[in-house]
Amino acid sequence: MRRTDGELILFWTLPAVAIIWISAFFLFPGFVHPMPPTMSAERVAAFYRDPANLPRIRYSMIVFNWFCVGLIPILMLLVMQMRRMAHRTPILSYCMLACAAGGPAIFLIANLFWLLAAFRPERPPELTQLFNDLAWVTFTIQVPYLIMQSVLLALAIYWDQQPRPVFKPWVAHFNLLVAAALAPAAFTGLALSGPMSWNGLLPFWVKNIAIAVWIVVMAVVLGQAIRRQRVEDEVCP
Repeated sequence: MRRTDGELILFWTLPAVAIIWISAFFLFPGFVHPMPPTMSAERVAAFYRDPANLPRIRYSMIVFNWFCVGLIPILMLLVMQMRRMAHRTPILSYCMLACAAGGPAIFLIANLFWLLAAFRPERPPELTQLFNDLAWVTFTIQVPYLIMQSVLLALAIYWDQQPRPVFKPWVAHFNLLVAAALAPAAFTGLALSGPMSWNGLLPFWVKNIAIAVWIVVMAVVLGQAIRRQRVEDEVCP
């Protein structure tokens, strides 16, 4: 087996991750039209008690859990590419590895709270609202891991001084742009309405679109890097 065979296997899990992400997003009724934080406890409870919503919430969160796990392969592939870069220290790849452990866990925790809100919809509305708040705030505000992994990757690319670097400089610029797009979501806890609330333009739409675009772009450049390395393995076994 060539040293890149395992990486190629992990790489081809990405289409399944994309399908899971799209399915969960459109299956969960709270995403297509994001729930505003100003909803009363009674309205939130009614949302979870609605017979049309309840099974969709439960199934979408179970599907979403697999998306969280599916993020791990792409992050590990990035760690492997960072280790191939010309750095004097592996510290950046170790930091990236730590971020890879934190990012998926954030989504898992948010999923758990949404699932708990739907698990016993007959509970008092205030408790259902609490679980709903925990889910949305966790899902929206916990972006530092995602920002840091983009910044770390950008720094690693800038410092890769090989004649033929692993990634081109534009990939570093792109990751810094993604980090900037995610940053406003970190301040969602300060607003109950407007563009900075959890259903607002920046914390919800810009953040989620940035994550989706990041996954697509990084999948493309990873595929190119792995393909190039496999050709090099064939030339120099």
